[in-house]
Amino acid sequence: MRVGKVGRKTKETAVDVAINLDGSGKVDVDTGIKFFDHLLSSFAKHGCFDVRVRARGDLEHHIAEDVMIALGSALDKALGAKAGIRRAGDSILPMDDALVLVAVDLGGRAYADVEARFAKKRLDDLSADLVTHLLQTFAANGKLNLHVQVMRGRNDHHKAEAIFKALGVALKEAVRREPGRRGVPSTKGVL
Repeated sequence: MRVGKVGRKTKETAVDVAINLDGSGKVDVDTGIKFFDHLLSSFAKHGCFDVRVRARGDLEHHIAEDVMIALGSALDKALGAKAGIRRAGDSILPMDDALVLVAVDLGGRAYADVEARFAKKRLDDLSADLVTHLLQTFAANGKLNLHVQVMRGRNDHHKAEAIFKALGVALKEAVRREPGRRGVPSTKGVL
């Protein structure tokens, strides 16, 4: 089983994250930030990943950031040497008025380009300006390339949720084991 578990304890937060890449979308998330829990649950459900998150801390920003540090690190651990995986994945996902494109490459180099604008300052109980930062944090700690483009949308909730759903779908494709593939998917022979 491809499972990654990461605990992170700082003076500001205590976070425990586990991800099973070969799961069924089982979600057990509690960060104390309801909308963030909703986004993480959408990611797990649409990626068919079993995800467990427990987080407590002093500030919304610290909690959410440390969860994404741990989730990215747990993904990287679960992938191990990345032998036999597809490596890249993408998704164009609609959610009512919102249409989002997400593409990932698990090649080991961290990069994130996120084009997402929100009209409101808050997405329920989550600061809207955190969404881009959280995705960048996930990419850096997951050692992956991440491109996100909100192509259209009026409802901020729909745009944010569509991003996390599409991220799950794109990662599900990227982590998929390719029948017959031996070794890592790289002409260099290493990722």
